[in-house]
Amino acid sequence: MKPVSELLKTRDGTLWHVRPDESVFAALELLARYEVGALMVMERGRLVGVLSERDYTRKIALQGRNSRETQVADIMTRNVFTVTSTTGTRACMALMSEKKIRHLPVLDGHTVLGMISIRDILDDIIADHESTIAQLESYIQS
Repeated sequence: MKPVSELLKTRDGTLWHVRPDESVFAALELLARYEVGALMVMERGRLVGVLSERDYTRKIALQGRNSRETQVADIMTRNVFTVTSTTGTRACMALMSEKKIRHLPVLDGHTVLGMISIRDILDDIIADHESTIAQLESYIQS
């Protein structure tokens, strides 16, 4: 498997994020617009949390709160697990499984490089397996 930096190369460099003082409703609009399950919460260029669909369902919908009146800071996940660009995808998969999370911000020091999801990891695993199968088929045929 490859380092996370390889997964980030397929992106256009956009960091989809929201500020902690924005409304949860505004964040939901961004989640829908970008068709993603989580946004990084950034303040003055620094990562301060992650807001996921899971945060919304558990902390707004199930508690009967109003998403237009609640700020992102009130429901975001603050203790964020992160990885570096050199972290391997297998290590990311293990961390996601152990911590029961679906998104990992990628940092270089305090600089946010992007965020990967479990879908990115699964796509990498599938591509790796397909490559191995093709190599084995080629070996068998030769």
